[in-house]
Amino acid sequence: MPIVGLLVSVAMAGAPAGGSLIQRASVRAAARQNPLEGNHTARGAGAKLYARECAACHGVDRQGRKGVPPLDQTEVYRATPGTLFWVLRNGALVRGMPSFAHLPEAQRWQIITFLQARP
Repeated sequence: MPIVGLLVSVAMAGAPAGGSLIQRASVRAAARQNPLEGNHTARGAGAKLYARECAACHGVDRQGRKGVPPLDQTEVYRATPGTLFWVLRNGALVRGMPSFAHLPEAQRWQIITFLQARP
């Protein structure tokens, strides 16, 4: 599943009582900083990765689809980079969100840089 599916699932998957995956990340994971934050080149690379890995599920415009949560939402923008990194790394297969741990760490940070930049 592309990263889009991952992030949508991240936003909605696996939290207690219907909560989001974002809510499941540990405090330790949430504390991680994005080494590429504010990097314009990383944002552009993240956009390309999003299109390749995520857009099939989450939509080119981040609006989601039936059964797949949108990523263009406050919860994603306000999440810490470490929380989003945790979601990409772990996924939630039960909710249809695969792990993207197969992507190099730098590419996961690029996707996060793109997602946290408002369109």
